[in-house]
Amino acid sequence: MTQQPVQSPQFFLTAPSPCPYLEGQFERKVFTHLVGDKAPEMNDLLTQGGFRRSQNIAYRPACETCRACVSVRILAQEFEPNKTMRRVLKQNADLIGTAHGAEPSSEQYSLFRSYLDARHKKGGMSDMTVLDYAMMVEDTHVGTQVIEYRRRGPDSFITGKGEGELLAVALTDMMSDGLSMVYSFYNPALTDRSLGTFMILDHIQRAVAAGLPHVYLGYWVNGSRKMAYKVRFKPQEHLGPQGWARFE
Repeated sequence: MTQQPVQSPQFFLTAPSPCPYLEGQFERKVFTHLVGDKAPEMNDLLTQGGFRRSQNIAYRPACETCRACVSVRILAQEFEPNKTMRRVLKQNADLIGTAHGAEPSSEQYSLFRSYLDARHKKGGMSDMTVLDYAMMVEDTHVGTQVIEYRRRGPDSFITGKGEGELLAVALTDMMSDGLSMVYSFYNPALTDRSLGTFMILDHIQRAVAAGLPHVYLGYWVNGSRKMAYKVRFKPQEHLGPQGWARFE
């Protein structure tokens, strides 16, 4: 019998459960734990292979009868915003995102709670407590940042920080080849600002500034209206049986 090195990850398979995106389908996931000194390197490899991170777990779909979930990453260095996206950037030119360590706050949770109650009241995260939220942010062994978006203040050009009310938050992993948007949320009352789109555009700009090629958006689910927005950010690549392929 061949023995695996201690550092080799162990993978597990979940039992089937109803799919949250496609009615009548059942999902299964293969997952492993991201812990220890090798966690950042492993997170890079697994994300490039189609996995997503949730706390200290990396997972990907392993459904028996469906292949609708497709990993998506934006080609940041080639990206050019369209007319609608340029308008979103202009509408939010008064905002600035400040990167912090993976530290939760009561202000973040209050915004998170408002977002869930307005946009995902029946979703799988709807009953998350403040402790659950803290674990979502803190339970990471990789390079994770919390990016807080606030309005620009008179001293922002000096401090690089916004001021006043917290309007949006992105939980983001810093990878060797890009930024992975783990989760984001925003003030649901500010629909005219299109803050979800703005945060993706801001991450593209951050990747370009850092010389990184990709922004990972997780899964696009073909046939799910909830996920349709992800294919608007082109050019991008989709992960298929033959590897990453350009999608325009």
